[in-house]
Formats: sequence, structure tokens, C-alpha cells
Amino acid sequence: MKKLTISELKKVLQGKSNEELMNEIVKLYKKFPDVKDYYSLNLSKEGITEVTKKYKKIIKNQFFPSRGIGKLKLSVARKAVNDFKKISNSTEDIADIMLYYVDNGVMFTNSYGDIYDSFYNSIETMFESALKYISQKNLQEKFYEQCKQIVEDTSGIGWGFHDQMTYLFEEYLAD
Repeated sequence: MKKLTISELKKVLQGKSNEELMNEIVKLYKKFPDVKDYYSLNLSKEGITEVTKKYKKIIKNQFFPSRGIGKLKLSVARKAVNDFKKISNSTEDIADIMLYYVDNGVMFTNSYGDIYDSFYNSIETMFESALKYISQKNLQEKFYEQCKQIVEDTSGIGWGFHDQMTYLFEEYLAD
């Protein structure tokens, strides 16, 4: 089956009335949660809070569920971050959710002790992505203290974890 190109899609949509286009958007909104989240984030002040909470809850549940110990399905938490990045237009909210993932990872290892290498690699990779993003979007002033606190909270964790987190912080946000 041939995939519809953007130009072909535009031609089809140009042939539709405003009412038909509105009906298409409403169908998408009802059928796909990501579309609902996208419009909630971008068209409603209340939606920003609710959608952000939803994605943070997905992340938090992998580390600190309401009952029991976190399952640490980091792929689920990373997917929540990546899905949020796709639907949000707010650079600050995107940086915040990336750091939320890192912060939960650091809190988890501080709560439960030493974890496996791939866990630390995942936290370090997300921290580096967040720091790069913060630097590219000129958000250093807003997130400097939070990033500094995350690094301080890694003191004494894992073999080289604190050193790597310190290195990344200094690489991207050092004065």
C-alpha cells in the first residue's frame, strides 16, 4: 500500500469544507489520546497542567508507584518523555519533564541503593539530553539550580555516576 504524501494530503484537505475539516479533527481527537493531549496542551491553560501531570505520573509510576516498589521499566518512562516532547510546544515544560525523569532516577537509587549499569546509563543519557536542550533553548537561568541540586543528590551513588553527572553539568551549565 502506497503511503500518502504531505502534498497529496494537502490536496485532499483543500477539497474539504471547514465543517468537514472540523469533523476530521474531532474524529482524530476522539480516537487518538496523543491528539487529545496535543490539543489540550496547546489550546487550553488547564490542559497544560493536566497533560503534564499525566506524563509525569507515567514516569513516577516506574520509579515510585502508589503501591510497592517501582518496576523500573525505564523504556516506559523514556517513552513518556519522548511522547511529551512530540506534543508540547513549551520548551520549559519539555526541559522540566526530562529533568523529572532524571530526578526520579536519582531519588530511586538514593532510596533503594545501588542499581545496575544500564539504569545509570539511562539516567546519565537523559540528563545529558536535558542539559543540551536547556543550553540550546537558553533556559540555563531557569534550570541551573535544579540541575545543580540533581548533581548534588548523586553524591556517593554508584561507581562513577556522580562523576559523570558532575562532568555533564560542568560541560553544559558551568559558569
